[in-house]
Amino acid sequence: MNDHLWDTIRRHKAGEPVGIYSICSAHPVVLEAAIAQASADAGYVLIEATSNQVDQFGGYTGMRPADFRALVYAIADEQGFPHERIVVGGDHLGPNRWQHLPAEQAMANADALVASYVEAGYTKIHLDCSMSCAGDPVPLGDELVASRSARLLRVAEETARSTGQWGRQLYVIGSEVPVPGGAHETLDELTPTAPEAARETLRRHREAFEAAGVLDVWPRIVALVVQPGVEFDHLQVIDYQRSRTEALREVLDGEPGMVFEAHSTDYQLESRLSELVQDHWAILKVGPGLTFAMREALFALAAIEDELVPDAERSKLVEVIEGRMLAEPGNWQNYYEGDADEQRIARRYSYSDRLRYYWSDPAIEEAENTLYANLSRRPVPHPLIGQFLPDQYARVRAGELEPTPRALVLDKIRDALRPYAAATLRPIHAFSTTATNQGDLLA
Repeated sequence: MNDHLWDTIRRHKAGEPVGIYSICSAHPVVLEAAIAQASADAGYVLIEATSNQVDQFGGYTGMRPADFRALVYAIADEQGFPHERIVVGGDHLGPNRWQHLPAEQAMANADALVASYVEAGYTKIHLDCSMSCAGDPVPLGDELVASRSARLLRVAEETARSTGQWGRQLYVIGSEVPVPGGAHETLDELTPTAPEAARETLRRHREAFEAAGVLDVWPRIVALVVQPGVEFDHLQVIDYQRSRTEALREVLDGEPGMVFEAHSTDYQLESRLSELVQDHWAILKVGPGLTFAMREALFALAAIEDELVPDAERSKLVEVIEGRMLAEPGNWQNYYEGDADEQRIARRYSYSDRLRYYWSDPAIEEAENTLYANLSRRPVPHPLIGQFLPDQYARVRAGELEPTPRALVLDKIRDALRPYAAATLRPIHAFSTTATNQGDLLA
């Protein structure tokens, strides 16, 4: 079984205010920063590939599940981080990528998707059949969501048995699943999942699993995705308000091995993340917030470059990114509204960070490499680091951080991870639970 994650769930249900944050990004620099943070914390790291990033056909990254797992392990090897402290998961596994197809065709692809993740050794599997396919009712409804999830669970278990991996997989279910990568529309308010809706989701899934002959897997369903009322759109963050989830928190009291999983927690304050963990959202997903932090660091380095490097030799990274996003608008134009100036601000600075889809563009990669090279040839004056990266400057002055371009970028990404580490590892004295004792949890 997935010992690290399972232990976290057991400890949380026994009354300890612990959790884990999940890295939902395929960018190698983000993965490097995440593993570095886990190493500093002497903990384990949970890294998840999303179905639109990585699938049996390559996804938008060009990677299949085995490729992504190999990438994670290669980055870990470079840092001397042991593989046994890495949990690799699959996020939003279902017909997400094929919603334009008739349901049976989309689900056939989803069957192969889940099988490919299990075959590749992924041990945390989020079954997400919440989206409607061509010809489906909108919304889909709990019964259909649950029956399709049961179908995928059966595929996962059969694949695990045939590959000698049975019993290692832990599963996540839930029909109130936020859109991957943040909201597309501008948000004013977000309503948490109603307790009765969460209970209905559990009931429908239990019935569907029994009908499919996989109810014996229920003890390995470790998390339920519900909406705690957190989200972000392009220019604002909807903060967690714990007063609105008091009844919802009690839904899993009768489930000895199950916690909540919170999606779209990017940009939440550390205090709100701590409250989420305290309130039984023991798995916190973060993705765009990490590439957002990386972009902040690279834009800061580009500003430093403007001060140090002659115009003809500069990378012009920001200008190159803008040019490529305008030339290939498919990943942002249906998301960013407003006039030309508003769209320009969103392209560069939006919380939803549609820019993350462009880092692998050859012209942008070349500009990024030029930026690193330009700032590696000469020492970067400390006052310039202080001007554009003040938190990193403080660590440089304290002798905790090397003032090299790559080290500055990695540390900036870790600034987005440090609140998660604190929220999931740090005791919270106000924590209370009605969960069963650890001895009552299923092993």
